[in-house]
Amino acid sequence: MRLVTRRLGLYAVTAWVAVTVNFLLPRLMPGNPIQTLIGKLTGQVTPGEIRAIRLSFGLGFHQGLIAQYFTYLTQLLHGNLGVSITLGATVSSILRQSVPWTVGLIGVSTIVSFAVGTFAGTWLGWTRGSRLDSLIPTATFFQAVPYFFLATVMLLIFGSDLHWFPVLGAYSQNVTPGWNWTFVSNVIRYGELPVISIVLSSVAGWMLGMRNMMITMVGEDFVLMAVAKGLPRRRVIMHAARNAILPSIANLSLAIGLVVSGALLVELVFNYPGVGDLLLQAVLNEDYPLIQGIFLVITLTVLAANLIADVAYFALDPRTRTEVAT
Repeated sequence: MRLVTRRLGLYAVTAWVAVTVNFLLPRLMPGNPIQTLIGKLTGQVTPGEIRAIRLSFGLGFHQGLIAQYFTYLTQLLHGNLGVSITLGATVSSILRQSVPWTVGLIGVSTIVSFAVGTFAGTWLGWTRGSRLDSLIPTATFFQAVPYFFLATVMLLIFGSDLHWFPVLGAYSQNVTPGWNWTFVSNVIRYGELPVISIVLSSVAGWMLGMRNMMITMVGEDFVLMAVAKGLPRRRVIMHAARNAILPSIANLSLAIGLVVSGALLVELVFNYPGVGDLLLQAVLNEDYPLIQGIFLVITLTVLAANLIADVAYFALDPRTRTEVAT
């Protein structure tokens, strides 16, 4: 319980720092979003109309940076993320439509890459020196290729040329969205190629890390003792893998941040309706409320993943519980 309380306090401070940085970064960018919006309007705009535009988007009028910061925190505590300057809708409603797509894409990609990499690394570490080691250079090659380049190549070859996968979008235009198998299966079909591109780019890290840890564990006394006792091979491998997987669990939260950044670029390539294109348009149009809302969701998602990884590590490693108890 003491460890959980300490971790929660640490993450609370981290979240506050992230929120503060999230507030400052857009305002340090050059330009003025209101002037950008007014420049798109035709005809002459009066000062009164400019004031009304500023107030309608919750930006106040001649507010200092400190006053804007406390206004932002107050609105954030009430669940108010402001109004998008370019889209004219609340940021919360916009994110409710886009975030589930990105979370689904990132979640599935991370789980698949972690599971495949961990399983492959476990087997490669146990059978080191076999022909299966040829998988390592191949996986490393895909990891060295940038996300967006690999996604573009796969889109052109397997989507446009071979027509093995559907391209562009998250579902077919002739399918009505809803909680039915027709729509869900169509979403899965359209998400296969983006998920495969992300998995190919990230699976090598899990594979190599798990393989190296398994090679170390094979020489440990508890594994040699298990083999000497004549335990089944599968049980010995599982026993060694449980200890070898701990560093991968610790690195899982850090890897999620990299997967998020790569997934945003993949969304742009496949025209996926997540936050990738939304973030790009928000930056180009200097849409402060939308930029802040997107970064806030990304930050809190990564922090939540870190917390889950810490809890999983605490549950899998008895030594952490012993250290806390002492």
